[in-house]
Amino acid sequence: MGYTLCVLGCGTMGVAVLSGVIDSLDITSKLHNGFNPKWESHTPGTLTPAVADTPDASRASRFIACVSREESAKKLRIVFDTLGPLGRTVEIFASKNVEALKQADVVLLCCKPQLAEGILGEPGIKEALDGKLLISILAGVRMHQLAEWVHPSTRVVRAMPNTPCKIREGMTVVSTLPPSAYEETDRAIILKIFSSIGRCRFLDEKHFDACTALSGSGPAFACIFLEAMADGGVMMGLPRAEALELAAQTLQGAARMVLQGGAHPAQIKDAVTTPGGCTIAGLLALEDGRVRSTIARGIQIATERASELGQPGRK
Repeated sequence: MGYTLCVLGCGTMGVAVLSGVIDSLDITSKLHNGFNPKWESHTPGTLTPAVADTPDASRASRFIACVSREESAKKLRIVFDTLGPLGRTVEIFASKNVEALKQADVVLLCCKPQLAEGILGEPGIKEALDGKLLISILAGVRMHQLAEWVHPSTRVVRAMPNTPCKIREGMTVVSTLPPSAYEETDRAIILKIFSSIGRCRFLDEKHFDACTALSGSGPAFACIFLEAMADGGVMMGLPRAEALELAAQTLQGAARMVLQGGAHPAQIKDAVTTPGGCTIAGLLALEDGRVRSTIARGIQIATERASELGQPGRK
């Protein structure tokens, strides 16, 4: 029992997602045998992943990757072969989208946004997707656009993972599911896919532009702050490599105190801010530079720009 997962347009993000799913299945087998991973293996609050030999309709049991060229297919073969026995079972189709989709139950659309309409408009694609779950991770392509390109019976969902998904530390936002007979199973499938590469949450599509700015563009904003912290360390005499390591690990540690410990950022800040100490002196300097409002305004501007992307006539 299980379903067939097909990644349509298996580029960088498609490889990241599919690799994460395969790796998570391997981890659940190790958990069954007493293996304890360093970090959480799935999104807190979701169902615990089933053991590999347990029948589960929400667990992928067959994998298909679609690309447009034979050269890309050969490169993918090398990538997936490094993932172990399960990775070697991935079937790779080059320029055979219709054939692949006919064999799939769940389709992850990962092509470039500007190619989506052409790919979904290929003869036979609409019929091959009939009655199936289509998950799009295409930036800027709205649900109503996707719905226009497929059969009404195709269950369309929009997901937005960010780049840290490549190292299984991503944040994915998924559009809320419309009521259907498949809703419970679809939800479990989606959670297992995206929880394998980080954290996953469901939100209405109206929030996607803000999510694009916060989690999609967020790594760039975080890296500006991280780089600035490291620059400060270098200014005060630290070697560049060590300054960068200290800054990166400090940000990661603070973030995990919020995610795993449930602490509010203000609590963490106050805990290290002693009267007359160095922390409060540094904080006041940051406040002089309007750091809070500048960062918040950055999210606002990025959100407004995100609302314009992928929409005809808007640049």
